[in-house]
Amino acid sequence: MAGKDHKADIISTVEFNHTGELLATGDKGGRVVIFQREQESKNQVHRRGEYNVYSTFQSHEPEFDYLKSLEIEEKINKIRWLPQQNAAYFLLSTNDKTVKLWKVSERDKRPEGYNLKDEEGRLRDPATITTLRVPVLRPMDLMVEATPRRVFANAHTYHINSISVNSDYETYMSADDLRINLWNFEITNQSFNIVDIKPANMEELTEVITAAEFHPHHCNTFVYSSSKGTIRLCDMRASALCDRHTKFFEEPEDPSNRSFFSEIISSISDVKFSHSGRYIMTRDYLTAKVWDLNMENRPVETYQVHDYLRSKLCSLYENDCIFDKFECVWNGSDSVIMTGSYNNFFRMFDRNTKRDVTLEASRENSKPRAILKPRKVCVGGKRRKDEISVDSLDFSKKILHTAWHPSENIIAVAATNNLYIFQDKVN
Repeated sequence: MAGKDHKADIISTVEFNHTGELLATGDKGGRVVIFQREQESKNQVHRRGEYNVYSTFQSHEPEFDYLKSLEIEEKINKIRWLPQQNAAYFLLSTNDKTVKLWKVSERDKRPEGYNLKDEEGRLRDPATITTLRVPVLRPMDLMVEATPRRVFANAHTYHINSISVNSDYETYMSADDLRINLWNFEITNQSFNIVDIKPANMEELTEVITAAEFHPHHCNTFVYSSSKGTIRLCDMRASALCDRHTKFFEEPEDPSNRSFFSEIISSISDVKFSHSGRYIMTRDYLTAKVWDLNMENRPVETYQVHDYLRSKLCSLYENDCIFDKFECVWNGSDSVIMTGSYNNFFRMFDRNTKRDVTLEASRENSKPRAILKPRKVCVGGKRRKDEISVDSLDFSKKILHTAWHPSENIIAVAATNNLYIFQDKVN
């Protein structure tokens, strides 16, 4: 667990790499911190892997757009890892406007014995060089270097909310409120616009794109969600501009639940393909839903994340919490889903047993080897001693960003400016 107390340190994204050995976080100050899992020690086989800081670097700086008189925040909106091809690691990070490809590599040797330079690196007078030396590599303390390899800029008028690496590992997409662009990793000065929902007259704008993701195995397929609570599945083989979707997922509204807030709370804040590629999970303000790609008219599963907030929507609207964007994640086998809530609570739903649990990420629970106790929220009536009343929930403590290790029961939970890593206890 890493703790800090500063506005710039608020964690804005969390992402495991494909092996789970590394975990990256981005924050409001434009920094990326990478944690590495320690190797198993010989004498303590069960003490597999604490995560320790491996590399920290400044990914984005604050900028100013003079043409529009707009400040461009340095806050990291998303991080996505590329699968590892060699000894170095590569990741994409984005703020509102610019995506960067970073290379993270290790150096533990340095060359010594240059011919044209002295040991301080100054050029020598060629007249004084009388012998030819063979440079040698000497061991040095391990250094982890992060270098920007590509900068993909100037393609988004609106704020970037998603990036997603394609399964062909040659392309990726970036999505903003009205457009989705397809990039080749090698080409920084142009991208293909694959979705454009901007109306000719902006006064007719009725919805925005909220999230987008590529299918995990089919490089031609992607989904994007909207503020109207709908999901569109697109096929790039059908046409170059995917303005006509292949499938359209929408649940008819229950008229008995209709209220002033219906439209706001139906906006989808996150969309994620299952690892198998058969399902998509979406998160709106009150629920997480699982959709089968073969069934467009309603989700196959709906999970109530914090239904007790239904009666509190008025005050959540007044304090702007109703616009919070919660993310959702699958576990490695697609059997459990996880998403955050308020009061530093996060929720897990087991799709097979239909059991769910509420856990809390807090300093009290973060002692090493501490067991997390399930929490319960009570609405009105008598409160049991271990329950917490809905009226005493802290709405400033919210868990928007979570991540799940790709193959093990290890989760990372960002609670404002603290990162918590929990793992299943080893029997």
